[in-house]
Amino acid sequence: MPPFVPPTFQPLFAATAPVGDANGLVIAGIVLAVAAVAAFLLLRKPAARLPKADDKRLQPQSEAPPSDRHDRSGAKATLRIGADGKARKLTADELIQEAAENALAEAAAAAEAVGVRKSHKDGERAFLQTGLDKTRSEGFIARLGKLFAAKQIDEAVLAEVEEVLYRADLGVKATQALLATIREASSRKELSDAAHVWQALRQRSLETLLAAGTEPMKLRVAGGPAVLMVVGVNGSGKTTTIGKLAHRYAGEGRKVLVAAGDTFRAAAVDQLEVWCNRAGVPIHRGKENQDPASVCFAAIERGKAEGFDLVIVDTAGRLHTNAGLMAELQKCARVADKAMPGAPHEVLLVLDATMGQNAVKQAEQFRESVPVTAIALTKLDGTAKGGVVLAIAETLKIPVQLVGVGEKMQDLRDFDAELFVETLFAGH
Repeated sequence: MPPFVPPTFQPLFAATAPVGDANGLVIAGIVLAVAAVAAFLLLRKPAARLPKADDKRLQPQSEAPPSDRHDRSGAKATLRIGADGKARKLTADELIQEAAENALAEAAAAAEAVGVRKSHKDGERAFLQTGLDKTRSEGFIARLGKLFAAKQIDEAVLAEVEEVLYRADLGVKATQALLATIREASSRKELSDAAHVWQALRQRSLETLLAAGTEPMKLRVAGGPAVLMVVGVNGSGKTTTIGKLAHRYAGEGRKVLVAAGDTFRAAAVDQLEVWCNRAGVPIHRGKENQDPASVCFAAIERGKAEGFDLVIVDTAGRLHTNAGLMAELQKCARVADKAMPGAPHEVLLVLDATMGQNAVKQAEQFRESVPVTAIALTKLDGTAKGGVVLAIAETLKIPVQLVGVGEKMQDLRDFDAELFVETLFAGH
């Protein structure tokens, strides 16, 4: 028999009861609890008490002030201002009714908040499923699935697992870490159970990502604009990422200025201007072939003078193996610090996920030249090498902050380590 729910609360309970996941059960539980308490309060009546001979209420007393008078039920009344502007006393029963209604409103607000968070989480999960589809269907997850399903997991299978991980561009450190996890499961007599192996891999992957850091970029600075320097090789999606970031931060109400620091390629500046127009933010351009560091300095000075909250500095796309260009990048960072002490406050490295282990090598070279603090991984949907995220976290200990799937403004999302691992290993 279903639980009794008073008519007053049936609409809210009906709205939450069909939800089949854990959040829905929690919401339903909250509503039932509030309904039960409210029903009890509404039905409760003050118990009558026979006065005793020495009861002080039988003794003559001076009249209490209006704010302290009692109603017939013996409970203190409380004043409320009505729509007509006049004060009115609430009886004990009315106060109980008011408390029940307030409790119900709080429960409804909590249920709505949980629903909004769940809807957002579902959207992010669908986004990651798109990005990791090839990794799951063609990459190392699919290959491991075949190995674990078709054979008894033994040392021979482990040798094949090692080959799969290397071919997936996970790199030496990430591969050895995952293999150690599988062997540890073996020592606990769990190796023959594929479910335990998948769980061990899932847990190790999450620990790797969390160890690299989860703090978002700090892009709010007192006394002047925050400076975000964006670096990366040609073709990595750097310009597109800058446009999407400018759109995001402008949408949050920040005043954003983009500095076109790639002065050696007129086409690069023109492309960046197109993205800035889409995002609705101004661009600071230098002259063709102007020293990029001077453009960076002038943009930050303009940011301070005109009250910008954030200056996003584009830099020339460069090969990580070109020492001269990397030295120029160092100069840009030094000049930014002169224009605004502490700048650049964040250095975002944009990497192409389709590059696999080569992306890790790029990151190592860039980190030697500038203090890379965060990574944006683009084109995740175009590769079966989504495991490069694990390689970056294990090898570099630099957090992946953003992932990109597609060309739309909304196709750049914050990286959620837990959701990434959940989606990557879904079904295993």
